[in-house]
Amino acid sequence: MKRSDRREKPRTAPAAVWKEKESLGGRQVDAGVIILQTAGCSHFHAGGCSMCGYNIDARGDVTAQDIVAQFEQAVRELGDVGMLKVYTSGSFLDTGEVPDEAAEHILRHCAESGRRLLFESRPEYIDEERLDRALGTHKDVEVAIGLESANDLVLRHSVNKGFTVGDYDRAADLLARKGADLRTYVLLKPPYLTEAEAVADAIATVKHAAVKGKVVSLNPVNVQKGTVVEKLWKTWAYRPPWLWSVLAVLNAASRTGCRVVCDPTGGGKERGAHNCGGCDEVVLAGIKAFSQHQDRSRLARPECACREVWEGVMDLEGHIVGGTADLQRFFRKHLD
Repeated sequence: MKRSDRREKPRTAPAAVWKEKESLGGRQVDAGVIILQTAGCSHFHAGGCSMCGYNIDARGDVTAQDIVAQFEQAVRELGDVGMLKVYTSGSFLDTGEVPDEAAEHILRHCAESGRRLLFESRPEYIDEERLDRALGTHKDVEVAIGLESANDLVLRHSVNKGFTVGDYDRAADLLARKGADLRTYVLLKPPYLTEAEAVADAIATVKHAAVKGKVVSLNPVNVQKGTVVEKLWKTWAYRPPWLWSVLAVLNAASRTGCRVVCDPTGGGKERGAHNCGGCDEVVLAGIKAFSQHQDRSRLARPECACREVWEGVMDLEGHIVGGTADLQRFFRKHLD
């Protein structure tokens, strides 16, 4: 997800606005993406997730009227779109972050304009009262939950997510009963997992999420500023996932029957999912094509020597290194 430096933005302006393609009713449409400046994710104040630096867009002086002004400016910039994705630094259903007045305005706009609305929320804010209030204003809603991993040990010790798989399941079941669609975010390569462990964990999580919702978004970790992951990365103790790993997960995920999308932030760069640099653009183009068309044959498998390096990492990383490390970047930095 793209983010901006909120210090350059007045509190009545959104943090970022852009258009992207999205599948809606079996066809590709323009979706408007709006990043709002809000008071920030409640979990951030309890330590936050190990890989998440999005709270940079949070600020404590934003009012409900400011959020409405941000939203109105964003929809003017976007023009004619078939869907709106409204993101905050945390949870749209958290009234401490998005006050009722602002949420009601956004939901009513989408209802009156006939636009599907996607927003994010942590499970603790997905309850009957909040959902009934939201769906009473606009029924064409998709709720995204960042499950990240279907393993409670990974959630607790690697991600520091602040909720359990059971909390996700409860929220997912409630959304199903209320008729709201669910999109689940799955993380590829939380810290402290080897490459092979990360691939296996992501595949297991996609399978779990595919039972609960219609769409799964695979999110390879990118190294964001001010995070635990960045601290590990700077000491060579973390490497973002290989693009070969992304392909392995997507190939397995494509057989689950749900729609699987992936848009690696920072793909092809040192802080994002990458291979050797020579094959990255071809692989990323294939991932984009697969996400749009859900055709596994679109996933590119270029002949590149770095695949053998990745296979070696998958086989030996935990046995030789005793954990995960960015040896490729270390040697490139120090031997060039």
